[in-house]
Amino acid sequence: MRITWLRASLAALVLGLLGLLVAWSGAINVAASSGHWAITDWFLHWVMRNSVDTRSTLTSPREASDPSGLVSAAGHFAAACATCHGAPGIKPSPVFKAATPPAPDLARTAGEWSDRELFWIIDHGVKMTGMPAWPARARQDEIRRMVALVRRLPGMTPAQFDALTGGTARIASAPGLAACAGCHGADGRGRGAPDIPVLGGQKPAYLLAALRAFQDGTRQSAVMGHAASRLSGAEMRQLSRHFAALPGLGAGTGRGGAVNAPHDAAAEQIARIGLPDKELPACASCHTPAKPYPVLAGQKPEYLAARLRQMRGDEKEVDARQSQATMPVIARRIPEEMIDRLAAHLAAAPPR
Repeated sequence: MRITWLRASLAALVLGLLGLLVAWSGAINVAASSGHWAITDWFLHWVMRNSVDTRSTLTSPREASDPSGLVSAAGHFAAACATCHGAPGIKPSPVFKAATPPAPDLARTAGEWSDRELFWIIDHGVKMTGMPAWPARARQDEIRRMVALVRRLPGMTPAQFDALTGGTARIASAPGLAACAGCHGADGRGRGAPDIPVLGGQKPAYLLAALRAFQDGTRQSAVMGHAASRLSGAEMRQLSRHFAALPGLGAGTGRGGAVNAPHDAAAEQIARIGLPDKELPACASCHTPAKPYPVLAGQKPEYLAARLRQMRGDEKEVDARQSQATMPVIARRIPEEMIDRLAAHLAAAPPR
């Protein structure tokens, strides 16, 4: 029989209709309890590995790991990831172990992936596995810290993981002071981690506004977004008052790490006067006790510098006159070479 375009088209149409009929009939078993055929499981994992290998090579940053923030990464892992993946000393939930496919035990499988591949998986997630994309799309710094933590899981003991989470790993899913203290410390000083700010002595209204912003997504952070999502309004107010009442910021002693920082005239000019030729207002024009902006004196300079760089990357705000969210515009007017110097000066400066 001679094959013609008409016959080929009719055959394709019939096959397509048969496929739709099978799908409509319910004959295909989508139950997670049935698992996959071995060849299906192999094929899906093969496709996934090839996709991750190619796309991570093309898009992941070369510096895909940052071990300087393991405290915050471990706190988030305990709260948001351990339920599926487990953690050192913590078994995954049997509910999620019954998924198809179940989440891998990263203590066994992390070594199968490069840092750039881990970065891509954490950043984008994987379809049809339950692995979500990182919810704060602009926070690559958080992803790099999580890569560093996952890389260390195979050799990490339960005691080491418990120490990273401040002893709260097993109760991290419960909102409240204990869970917050796992990262921020019971004293509100951030447990010495450079990416975790000092909360003690901060303005309670600012802390409350920050929690609300993390909860509704107007301020980007997967770590804080997850933590704040479970808090009620009353709990947010209580936590804000609690941490604000602790000693820390505002003493001008540079408790964040800038003790006895040398005088920097250029940084002081930006802080007190600004740069009129760049339309950069003075930091002191807003960060005063009478205004609802955060206390900077005594904050960790590493944290301040990181926040300024994050704000510089927020291109949504293009005109400070058209929005209350002026910091992205202001941060972009600060010369790059002055960011670390300004952060050190603000952290060590006496309160005004």
